[in-house]
Amino acid sequence: MIKIAGTGAALPKNCVTSSSLDLIHGYDGSLAEVTGVDQRYVVDQETQIDLAKTASLAALQDAGLAVTDIDTVISGCAVPYQSLPATAPLIMQRLGIVDGAASAFDVNSTCLSFLTGIDMAAGLIVLGRANAVLVVASEIASRALPWSTAPETAALFGDGAGAAVITKGETPYSALMRTYPSAYNACQLGAGGTRFDYHNDPVGFAENARFRMDGKALFRLSAAHFTDFVDELLMRAGWEIRDVDLVVPHQASPHALRHMIRQLGVPREKVIDISATVGNQIAASLPITLDHARRNNRIKDGTKLLMLGTSAGVSFGGLAMEVSE
Repeated sequence: MIKIAGTGAALPKNCVTSSSLDLIHGYDGSLAEVTGVDQRYVVDQETQIDLAKTASLAALQDAGLAVTDIDTVISGCAVPYQSLPATAPLIMQRLGIVDGAASAFDVNSTCLSFLTGIDMAAGLIVLGRANAVLVVASEIASRALPWSTAPETAALFGDGAGAAVITKGETPYSALMRTYPSAYNACQLGAGGTRFDYHNDPVGFAENARFRMDGKALFRLSAAHFTDFVDELLMRAGWEIRDVDLVVPHQASPHALRHMIRQLGVPREKVIDISATVGNQIAASLPITLDHARRNNRIKDGTKLLMLGTSAGVSFGGLAMEVSE
C-alpha cells in the first residue's frame, strides 16, 4: 500500500532538434523520419546532479513536503555520476539533507531503475522502515553515443531527470519484473566497469566506450514475451487490459511505442507518448513521463495506472496501481 505523493521533472535548457543534428553530423535530413524523434534536451551547463536536485525539489513541492521529511533517498540511474561512491548520497547532500538524517543508496536495472526504486521504497514503507522515500532518476544519455556507426540509435536519446516522493497509501499496487539474460549483449555500454581495464587494455576500453544496441534482437524478444508479461502483471492486479485508464510507458522510441500499442491492443489515447519531443532518457524516461501525465491532469483519484518498460539485460518491468490522491 503506497502513494505517489508528488512528482517532479527537470530538463536541460538546451533543446536540440533532429534537423540541427543532421547538419552537425552531415546527414541527409532523415534523422527525424528514421527515429521519430523531432527534438531532445541535451546538457550544456547542467550536471547530472543539478538535474536530479531540480526534479527532486519539484517532487517535494508537489507532495507538500520538506527535505527534512525524507528519510530515504533512492537514486535509480542507468549510468551513475561516477563509479564510486553511489550517486544517492551526493543527491542527498545537494538537497541539504544533513548527515545521518536519512539513508541513501542506488539501484540499477538500467531503464527500469525508477520502477525498481519504487518497488524498493514500497518494501521499506510496508516494513515500517521508511515513511517518505524520494526516488530519483537522472540521466545524461547524450554521451557515449554511436554517431559514426549507428546514427539512427544515437539520435533517439536525450537528457533529463524525474523524481517521485513515495509515502504510505490506502490502495494496493502490483509490480512485476521478468529478465531474459539470453539477450544480455543486445544493449550495452561495455566500458566503465571491471570488464575492460583502462590501464592495462586502453584499446579495449576505448572500443567499448560507445553505446551499442541490436534493435532487431530486442524486437524479437519483445514480440515473443512482452504480451505474456503484461498479462501476468494484470492478473496479479486483478485487472484486464480494458480496465486500465492510463498507460505510462518508458519512452524507448516513437516506433517502439506504436508497436507496444498494437501488441497490447490498448487505445492510443490511453498511452502517454512524449518520445518525439524528449527522446529516450533511459531511467529518467518513466518518471518524466509520469510527471507529464500528472501535470496535464491525466492522472486523478481512482485512475487505474499501468507503468511499463523494458531495459537492457534484458528485462520487462511494470507497476499497476489505482491512484489515491
